[in-house]
Amino acid sequence: MTPNQDPVKKDKPKKIKLLLVDDHPIVLDGIKSHLCAQPDFEVVGDANNGQEALRKAKLTLPDVVLMDISMPHMNGLEAMASLRKQVPNAKVLILTMHESKEYIARVVRSGARGYLLKDSAPAELVRAIKAVHAGEVHFSPLVSKVLIEEMADGSKRSAEAPPPPPLTEREREVLSLIAEGLLNKQIADRLGIGVRTIETHRERIMRKLDIHTVAGLTKYAIARGMTSMP
Repeated sequence: MTPNQDPVKKDKPKKIKLLLVDDHPIVLDGIKSHLCAQPDFEVVGDANNGQEALRKAKLTLPDVVLMDISMPHMNGLEAMASLRKQVPNAKVLILTMHESKEYIARVVRSGARGYLLKDSAPAELVRAIKAVHAGEVHFSPLVSKVLIEEMADGSKRSAEAPPPPPLTEREREVLSLIAEGLLNKQIADRLGIGVRTIETHRERIMRKLDIHTVAGLTKYAIARGMTSMP
């Protein structure tokens, strides 16, 4: 490189844009303080209810919306339904104190990419946000157990239904790792194959099982003991 040449500048990786939604100011401030200190995150807004969250999401276009369920004016479930229509690229991660089967089942059916309880460790929250942003899912251990029970009940109700086409051993391995929240590249590295191959396996698994969301695949794998998740 000659003295007059400028060194090649590398583009900085884009930060994950976050919108935080909780009706308790102290909780919201604490979460915001922790996430603002993370180098990979940019908090682009916060809101105290679902209506405000929807308005700010349309303005800021966040990558991930971290949201509680019980809020005034518009709760998290209602806000999530509106977000899917009006800001479809925003992925929703629920952070709440509700741990009942009914809440968890409704949230997962509504399309949330993750569900954490408010007593989760800060490090788990960071991992969950990154996983959800990457297109994966992330459930806290207790939520996973509730999903197991729900899927087990569903399996009993559908015991007489014809089984889906069998998965190959490799497809079962890939499905297990998807359910554990690994990204495509991580799965590829774990199995020693290419990312494109993992994507192909994922497509085939979804087609065979007629399940077309990662959350659905995760529930399927958990219910059948195909994952080591707690």
